Amino acid sequence: MEITPDNFEAQYADPIERLQIRHFVCKEMERQIHRYIKAMHGSKKHLLRFEEHLKDFSLEEKEQAIARYFDLNRKAASGLDLKITLARAMANYSDTYIYLMQLLQDETKFQRYLNMICEIYCQNHEIIEHEGKFGMLDHHGNVLVSPQYDFLRTCYVYVDDLVTIPVIAQKNGKMGLIAPDGKDTTVAPFKYDDISLRDEPPYFEAWIGTRRCLLDTNGNEVREE
Repeated sequence: MEITPDNFEAQYADPIERLQIRHFVCKEMERQIHRYIKAMHGSKKHLLRFEEHLKDFSLEEKEQAIARYFDLNRKAASGLDLKITLARAMANYSDTYIYLMQLLQDETKFQRYLNMICEIYCQNHEIIEHEGKFGMLDHHGNVLVSPQYDFLRTCYVYVDDLVTIPVIAQKNGKMGLIAPDGKDTTVAPFKYDDISLRDEPPYFEAWIGTRRCLLDTNGNEVREE
């Protein structure tokens, strides 16, 4: 078979090397989230809870979960240099300095792995508009929220686990919370005059006329402590 740039990786890439690079990159991404939680003044309990969510996941499941975390918590990826992340992963994989330098100096392979990392972890959603209504697509173009809402606000907030934060939405003049699950599941009913985002749990502040209440990520009204 003729060697071409299009078939080189599929035919000649080392699958063990690729898997191990993915493994060590995933470890680096976990450390990045640890640094983010600490920067947000998270406690050791918060770190352990995050690790608890990941511990039984396969590598692919961990990658998907971390990608979703970065999407919903964009600040967690702030300052993240993917080239440095890849270089660290290669260093962890290499058993000799000479082999590490070979990996780092192979520009074609390095770029190929860099593209792989971007494909796995850079999966940001997109707000779309159709006939004056707003919806949301995931990285692959799948519908997370159908375009039937007058207003959408994605909640980029610090969370210490892998919960999916609801989306603030407006419909027929009232505000509510919906899940970005592709089913337009209502989390909090569309009965509020306004809903705003808080920096700490419970993450939502809602108003009906002059009555103020707080909403948790399940849409329940909770008392402020």
